[in-house]
Amino acid sequence: MLSKTISVVLGAIVLQCGMDAETSRPATRVAAQTTPRPVAKYGSNPAAGKTFTHDGVELYYEVYGTGEPLLLVHGNGGSIADFKSQINHFRKRYKVIAMDSRDHGKSGDSLDRISYEKMTEDLAALLDHLQTGPVYVLGWSDGGTEALLLGMRHPEKVKKIAVMAANLNPEAVYPEVIAFVKSMIDSMPATAKETPQGKRELKVTQMLLHEPHIEPGAREAITAPTLVLASDHDSIREEHTLEIYHHIPNSQLCIFANATHMVPYDDPDLFNATVERFFRAPFAKKDRVKDLLKSFEALKASQQ
Repeated sequence: MLSKTISVVLGAIVLQCGMDAETSRPATRVAAQTTPRPVAKYGSNPAAGKTFTHDGVELYYEVYGTGEPLLLVHGNGGSIADFKSQINHFRKRYKVIAMDSRDHGKSGDSLDRISYEKMTEDLAALLDHLQTGPVYVLGWSDGGTEALLLGMRHPEKVKKIAVMAANLNPEAVYPEVIAFVKSMIDSMPATAKETPQGKRELKVTQMLLHEPHIEPGAREAITAPTLVLASDHDSIREEHTLEIYHHIPNSQLCIFANATHMVPYDDPDLFNATVERFFRAPFAKKDRVKDLLKSFEALKASQQ
């Protein structure tokens, strides 16, 4: 279907992760460890899945692990399942909360048009429903846009924000990506567009062509420390990522080398470690000159 193909470009595919084998243990122990363990099917796990209703839409969510709360927000056409590698990693230290956005995954459909603002209010309602208090937030692609909006509209609900390849307007997306999205919409059979699934996919995908529209100055309302991430071969223009970074007062920037919009899937070890380091380390805003001199003086002192 349409969303399955578009998601390859826009970050909405099911993620995978591997496990390291231990080869230094006795043979009997190795045999036991190579036996496949049952793995939770994230995004479709009856043991962890629950629903609540906000704005007339039934929303599906799953919770894993214990510790400080961490909210994961998936991208356009995606679902909780996209964060498989991230849930596996972060559930060891955090209480991981992930929700299918309205008109996505196992969540219900809204009767009218959807918007990033409506999906952001769904996230805020989920946090109220779970009584989490302030949370860490990790958003990927459109989920990054929603994470930024959550920081703008509900600053009291967030501790730190990490956004991977977010955008604030449709012009931020490279023209060839937009052309691909349009071609996929145009090639979708008319009969498919009339099915319930087809209507859902069109509704969601067309958002990419017309939204969001967030004023540049609005980002300055984000008070939470924010890590702005992207790749050097991303679907989002590099200059747009820099613009987001420069307009958030307490922000840090990370550009992954030789990577695409899909780096959370392609290299989850690097991506997860980068995000976790940001969440766990005390935030310190660097001074371009003072911190340079501080490190330079320490370098010279270490050579004496």
